[in-house]
Amino acid sequence: MKHLRKNLTFWVLLAILSGVVLGHYSPTTAVAMQPLGKYFIELVKLFINPIIFVTIVSGICGMDNLKRVGRIGGKAILYFEVVTTIALLIGVVVAYVIQPGAGIATTGINSSSVTSFQKSGGISLLSFFRENSTIQFLLLSILLGLFLNRSSYKAVVLEKVQWVAGYLFKALGWVMKFSPIGAFGGMAFTIGKYGLAALLPLGKLMLCVYVTMFLFIVFVLGAILRYYKVSIWKFLRYLRDELLIVLGTSSSEAALPSLMNKLEKMGCHRSVVGLVVPTGYSFNLDGTSIYLSMAIIFLAQVFQVDLTVGQVATIFGVLMVTSKGAAGVTGSGFIILASTLSAVKVIPVEGLALLLGVDRFMSEARAVTNFIGNGVATVFLSINEGLFSREDMEKELNPL
Repeated sequence: MKHLRKNLTFWVLLAILSGVVLGHYSPTTAVAMQPLGKYFIELVKLFINPIIFVTIVSGICGMDNLKRVGRIGGKAILYFEVVTTIALLIGVVVAYVIQPGAGIATTGINSSSVTSFQKSGGISLLSFFRENSTIQFLLLSILLGLFLNRSSYKAVVLEKVQWVAGYLFKALGWVMKFSPIGAFGGMAFTIGKYGLAALLPLGKLMLCVYVTMFLFIVFVLGAILRYYKVSIWKFLRYLRDELLIVLGTSSSEAALPSLMNKLEKMGCHRSVVGLVVPTGYSFNLDGTSIYLSMAIIFLAQVFQVDLTVGQVATIFGVLMVTSKGAAGVTGSGFIILASTLSAVKVIPVEGLALLLGVDRFMSEARAVTNFIGNGVATVFLSINEGLFSREDMEKELNPL
């Protein structure tokens, strides 16, 4: 019993279940719990940019071969493009096979709720960089790291940065002790505001999205790890605390700093963790890619629109570009869907109102899949570059 009291996984899971119960039986009280989840995420977000900074600067400063930095970055972008394209394809294929939109009534759609997304004008490259502080810190940290690597002050700076990093992760450890409160607030608000009854009309779509993402994690991401003899199940068990936090808060940001810390402990080199995880947060959105492609086909089925091969290809091409900017921009999922539908001009944009009620529930699956995808990418690229310690991995994944 004493061991259970100190188990973070137990408390986060209990908090999520408590949030569901409160949201179902006392919606008004549950909605008032929103600040608990919101402020926990905001608190964790304070650590993201400083941790990115110290991780990248110390990682690059500690590297002898600077050409490797560019090579890792190039491989990461190529990896992200290939895997997210596979995710988009899987979403399209599954949506056509299962047809979650067949038989959904379109009467009573309130189009006023999607007006703001229609008028947004999409996501521009400028707004993406302006609103995404993670990318800004990433670029700044890389440039400073490269400069310091060539500087005569390299050793002194490296020592100081590693000292700061140690205290940062120690402080983060204390903050994560409050994660059950954040998970409770996030889940209570979601159930209280939208209610479990909101899931029933679009239950087929939700089930379709969750099952597809589960299969993607097991068979696609699992195959990537298996190529280098790493078990996806042990990897997921290793990250179980973080996964529950992401599930409860519907935000991959809530566990991003902790993910970086655990990947480094698992044997991934600090420079790879620092480069891949923050970049993947903005460009490697496997769960978001699956959801976006399935949502488009779902709406086509709802409005009984028979898309031609050319139209599907156009949708696919637009999503491949726009989905890369989905992180860090408020309401980006609906902005991307609205701009894609506007570009194709064969599916009514007003149909997005159908998704508003269940989007929050599906955001949990998106966040979890994105989170796992970035962890897998970091392990894969670390091993591929020969910057991985299997001894540390065995110690972390197979504890005595």
